[in-house]
Amino acid sequence: MISVNDFKTGLTIEVDNGIWQVIDFQHVKPGKGAAFVRSKLRNLRTGAVQEKTFRAGEKVSKAHIENRRMAYLYASGDMHNFMDNQSFEQIELPTSQIEHELKFLKENMEVQIMSYQGETLGVEVPNTVELEVTETEPGIKGDTASGGTKPATLETGLTVQVPFFINQGDILLIDTRSSSYMSRA
Repeated sequence: MISVNDFKTGLTIEVDNGIWQVIDFQHVKPGKGAAFVRSKLRNLRTGAVQEKTFRAGEKVSKAHIENRRMAYLYASGDMHNFMDNQSFEQIELPTSQIEHELKFLKENMEVQIMSYQGETLGVEVPNTVELEVTETEPGIKGDTASGGTKPATLETGLTVQVPFFINQGDILLIDTRSSSYMSRA
């Protein structure tokens, strides 16, 4: 059991028969009445985000999530295969379970597979990934003075806004948390 006063971003808890990850939390001490903790939680099974309020000092169960390092192998129809690099064990996950992460996955990429009591919950991709630009309009000399952006399609199908100087074939560093361009690799 863990007190809600000890919440940290990324902590996994068990509440209402679900496994939730703390995305954001705020301790509130109103002038009148008891203190409470307002939190934003993400369900690791469904991906749904919910705001929940707890009384200060309330106890919740901590969920022990096991992370295993695996490599993304390939897509086979609606299923995606991952392999453990130590034991060579393979698992399949449906597209619906890893829809957001698919935008960043390349073959042979190292990822963390999250599981809880033998049940696979999902995939955790690195905070930044390197992806190649497959399609973008060519930058015209002199366009960079305004500091504008243009859309670019990457090798995984993800479309991001990039500066005018980015060309087709460039390798970019992409932030997976915000799905945005960071820099050239």
